[in-house]
Amino acid sequence: MAVVAPAPPISRPVPQPAAPPGRQPAPPPAGRHAVGDPRSAGSAPSSARAPRDPFVDAVRAIGTLGVVLLHWLMAEAARDGTTLRVGNALGHGGAWILTWAQPLALLFFAAGASAAYQRLATVTAGRGWGGVFVGRFRATARPVGAFVAAWGVGVAALLAAGVPDDAVWRMARMAPQLLWFLAVWVALMALTPVLQAAWRRWRWGALGVAVALPLAVDGLRFGLPGEPTAVLAWANVILAWAAPFLAGVAYATERAAGRRPGAVRAARTRGHRVPAADGRAGHLLLAVGVVAGLAAAAALVAVGPYPPSMIGLPGDEISNLGPPTAPVVAHAVALVCAALLARDAVVRRASSRRGRRVVASLAGRSMTVYLWHLTAMFTVVGVALLGLGQQLPAAWGADWWASRPVWFAAYLLVLLVLVRLFGRFEDRPRRVL
Repeated sequence: MAVVAPAPPISRPVPQPAAPPGRQPAPPPAGRHAVGDPRSAGSAPSSARAPRDPFVDAVRAIGTLGVVLLHWLMAEAARDGTTLRVGNALGHGGAWILTWAQPLALLFFAAGASAAYQRLATVTAGRGWGGVFVGRFRATARPVGAFVAAWGVGVAALLAAGVPDDAVWRMARMAPQLLWFLAVWVALMALTPVLQAAWRRWRWGALGVAVALPLAVDGLRFGLPGEPTAVLAWANVILAWAAPFLAGVAYATERAAGRRPGAVRAARTRGHRVPAADGRAGHLLLAVGVVAGLAAAAALVAVGPYPPSMIGLPGDEISNLGPPTAPVVAHAVALVCAALLARDAVVRRASSRRGRRVVASLAGRSMTVYLWHLTAMFTVVGVALLGLGQQLPAAWGADWWASRPVWFAAYLLVLLVLVRLFGRFEDRPRRVL
């Protein structure tokens, strides 16, 4: 389902001496901001590196892990010797409720924040966005190109080895489905200057429009008959995910300007104190957003024509992801508000010694993990079905639950090997002086 947008290099924050009580710390000289301070983005003309924000990195890591776990829960396949049947374990009983934890909105939020930080860095450094966008696109093309090439070679090798054609081609059709996320990310990344300008000019009105547009498209899709409206609905592939992406842009833009949405503690902004009450009001607003978003999604599902799953499942007349629908937009609002509401707690965990290691590891390999996690699952399931002649346990039964640790450990082991092999393509190429 995770761009995971390639993350800029990680830099460690430099400890700064505490300011005496009641006094503002003197602003550092131009070009000498602390590493990791949003003001330092692009302060040196020779560099346009975006600063690291532990919250954004942690949200990206949580989103990536969420996508991986949700996909690994879907594994359901059987082979009777001649025919391969592939299902979805989440399509049984009430397992669809787990799809409400799908974290795509968090990944787009993190991608938008990362793009905004990068944009601010390039502006400060006096560089054009076009060159930076092309550089990010090329950086993404390396791991994607390696993925496509490896799958091409793998398909040929499997067919030559006598693996049943239906199994090989089924996997070959499913693996590239992940690339839709990257295509949407590329489009939104290109629009980052426009989205940032819209936020700066219209503020919350811009976010309101971003949420309203996909809802309007959905209204046309289901309110008017005819093929043109069905085709128009595919505009939501961009519009629906532009809402959390713009929220990420807004978050990064405000944080770089010295403001922190939803902060509990008083903050110093532009030389004056922001009252703690404003922080409490921000938290209340975010809590209302969580409740309202979830309530709206549930109400839309209840009145139809939307299925209860937040993704596409076997048996559903339509998919809530293909193209994204109004419940997905409402769900995205709730997820982004929940993430911002938990920001302080997330940053504390991400800033601990163990948290930094985990977040840094995933931030540096998020693209590789995203691209290859389904391949790891296909490998394990394929070996079990075709190589060992075993059948997968019936979804959600006692055997299924008891075997989850073993299956997940096998998926993880194969994924770690794949990340070790292909992670190098996610690294930035070193310049040869």
